[in-house]
Amino acid sequence: MRFDIITIFPRMVEALLAEGIVGRAVARALVDLRVHDLRDFTDDRHRTVDDVPYGGGPGMVLKAEPLVRAVETIARDRGRPGVIVLTSPQGRRFTQAEARRLRAAGHVVLLCGRYEGVDDRVRQHLEADELSIGDYVISGGELAALVMVDAVARLVPGVVGDGESVEADSFTRGLLDFPHYTRPAEFKGLMVPPVLLSGHHAEIRRWRKREALRRTLERRPDLLVPDALDDEEREIMRELGRQGEKGAEYGRD
Repeated sequence: MRFDIITIFPRMVEALLAEGIVGRAVARALVDLRVHDLRDFTDDRHRTVDDVPYGGGPGMVLKAEPLVRAVETIARDRGRPGVIVLTSPQGRRFTQAEARRLRAAGHVVLLCGRYEGVDDRVRQHLEADELSIGDYVISGGELAALVMVDAVARLVPGVVGDGESVEADSFTRGLLDFPHYTRPAEFKGLMVPPVLLSGHHAEIRRWRKREALRRTLERRPDLLVPDALDDEEREIMRELGRQGEKGAEYGRD
């Protein structure tokens, strides 16, 4: 998996990517990741990357020329990317499905937006996908790009030591994760559910499915996709419905 991140704050990005799962993946050559300073693709002595907006208004806008030049250089030196992503609050929501799509692309270039935005001709000329990590305002696209890289890198075989852990992650099947516990069995009067101490693997597996379904119904019912549920999950949904839980309709045949 190959990533190229274009930013005006390369040291910020490099520092955060040096640690954790992504840093280890890069060290093990499972992920090929390069960070590019946008100012290196300017052509004036001041290394100017922004300018005032046409039509007036506050703030500055990232110029088209350096961004397009950076992508063209990457395409020449490292191969044509499968997807070009522009981090933007105007973009569609970044989801686990989007992470899988970027993983399938093999080579992703991420353009980190800043200031009041990016000259829209960048999006048009490069046919870039605009993606947003949420409905809130942050100071720049670097954090969004880091989120996307982390989510996609986890899908690369070998990056996460336990492949089953990736499959069980929240959102992978449209369900939130079940609750997790570790030692001690009692903490400040709160007990680990007895089933997890029973050693009965079939009952533990069913309990985890039930709690994942219950948690999803309570917190994110919009994530549930009835066709994605297996037979056991549908039966659990019927049980939850008989107990008066919301979303019993998902358990119907």
